[in-house]
Amino acid sequence: MMPRRRFLAAVALATLSPLVTRPALANPVFSRYSKSDFDRFLASGRPVVVHVHADWCPVCRQQQTSFESIGVSGFKGAHLVRVDFDTEKAFLRQHNVRSQSTILVFKGGVEVARAIGETSAAAITATLSSI
Repeated sequence: MMPRRRFLAAVALATLSPLVTRPALANPVFSRYSKSDFDRFLASGRPVVVHVHADWCPVCRQQQTSFESIGVSGFKGAHLVRVDFDTEKAFLRQHNVRSQSTILVFKGGVEVARAIGETSAAAITATLSSI
């Protein structure tokens, strides 16, 4: 007869191993912002997700980790664009973005959702639910 602790450890291992060994979903790839590409994406009819990002921003890095955990399927075929907070001032003015770590969602060429500073995958997924 198996001791109780070993039995519980075996059950725990059997329960958790699919979570640990599950292959990672493909990571979403954000293209670098250019006005012409962004305008073309908006005109395409597909949703567009914009991540206003700064390399020095710890919140932006946490958001990137959440994007990776959401995986490509969570973005439902949207165009993904990363806007550099430090260099793309015209974009920031045009879209009234006041801080890095801002996520914008466009559908039909119109902004339909915005999240600022959200880092959890659940909160970001809720923002993406509008696409």
